[in-house]
Amino acid sequence: MTSSVGPGPGRRRGRRPGGTDTRGQLLDAARVEFAEWGYEKATVRKIAERAGVDAAMVNHWFGGKEALFTASLDIPVDPTEILATILPGDPEHLGERVVEMFLTVWDATGGGPLAAMVHSIASHEEAARMMREFIVNVLVGRIVEAVAPDQHDLRAGLCGSQVFGMGMVRYVLKLEPMASADHATLVAAVAPTIQRYLTAPLTT
Repeated sequence: MTSSVGPGPGRRRGRRPGGTDTRGQLLDAARVEFAEWGYEKATVRKIAERAGVDAAMVNHWFGGKEALFTASLDIPVDPTEILATILPGDPEHLGERVVEMFLTVWDATGGGPLAAMVHSIASHEEAARMMREFIVNVLVGRIVEAVAPDQHDLRAGLCGSQVFGMGMVRYVLKLEPMASADHATLVAAVAPTIQRYLTAPLTT
């Protein structure tokens, strides 16, 4: 009679399954990997290895690399919801929707969380680099890819600088008359520039 000998109850092979602290460990690991390798080169597998969990836990807790990146930056907005609101509709009025949505999100939070985020970007080089990657790869970059004819990276950078610059003046520095201007005034003033960055030919 033969008997099989396997690991005892105290010996478990492979990576440990996701527990109550798995989400936090993945976030910590993601911040390190994204800071070291950037968004494009960081991989779900390496993040999971650093956290000591199976790669499937990334999808379980966050739904994928993009959502994990957003969560690791602690950004108080959901880019998926923003894009679902902005992208449908007439492409010729996309600039208006971008500015209106941006103002709506900031005003809904009182400007506080996003203002704190902008302060962090202004004072920390690493935060600034990761935020640029978020803009180019996750948020504005996806809008540009959906409608722009060419020069996607340049257009994403131009749009991001315009929108976040407006946010800095309105919600962080609170300079008048920008700080108290109504949405219609700002949309009318800023949207044509955003629209040109998105769809018009760029002179070189």
